[in-house]
Amino acid sequence: MRLNEHTKLSGQRVVLVPYEARHVPKYHEWMSSPTLRSLTASDELTLEEEYEMQRSWREDTDKLTFIVLCAETYEKTNDEIAAMVGDTNLFVRHDDDEPQKYVAEAEIMIASAAARGKGYGREAMLLMFKYAQQHLPLRKFEAKIDIDNAVSLRLFESFQFKEVRRVEVFHEVTLERLITDDWLSWLNTQVQLRAEEYVNA
Repeated sequence: MRLNEHTKLSGQRVVLVPYEARHVPKYHEWMSSPTLRSLTASDELTLEEEYEMQRSWREDTDKLTFIVLCAETYEKTNDEIAAMVGDTNLFVRHDDDEPQKYVAEAEIMIASAAARGKGYGREAMLLMFKYAQQHLPLRKFEAKIDIDNAVSLRLFESFQFKEVRRVEVFHEVTLERLITDDWLSWLNTQVQLRAEEYVNA
C-alpha cells in the first residue's frame, strides 16, 4: 500500500519503516525457518519470489506493512538491516455490515529470537493500530492465530480483542476488536505515535 511509503513511525522501543527491497534478503533468511513459517502460516518462497512479494506489499491497495526495527540498535548504528527484528502487517477488506468501512486483519512477527520478550511486538502492533485507524476508514481489527500460539493469543487479548471463532480443522482462532471511542481512548494511553517523513536512502 502506497499510503505508508514515505512514513516512519517511532515509539519508545521500536521504529517502523516501509518494507523496501533492501530489507528482502534478511527477511528471506528469517522465513527459511520452518518454525516461523508455521507460526505465520507462510509458504516457503525463493529469493526472487520474496522480492515479488515485497513489490506487491508496496503496490496492492489491500495490504499495509512495516518492518520493525529495534530503536536502540537503529539509534546506535543508523543501519536498518542490523536493526531489523520483525514486521507487522494489515490485510484490509470491506466490512460485510458496513461496506463503506473496512476490516483490517492484523499480524505481528518478531522473527529474531533474541528480540522476543522485550515488548517490541506489543509496541509495534499498537503503533500500527494507531496509524491505521487515523488513515483508513476502519470499523474493526481482527487477528487469526494458530490455536497453539499462546504468546500471540495473550498479546491480542491484552489489546482487548475477543475470540469470535475457533476452527479446529484449520487450527485457528479468530479474535476481533471493534474500533470504539472507548477503545481509542485506551489506545491513546498505551502508546505515543511519532510519524515522520521516511526517505528511502
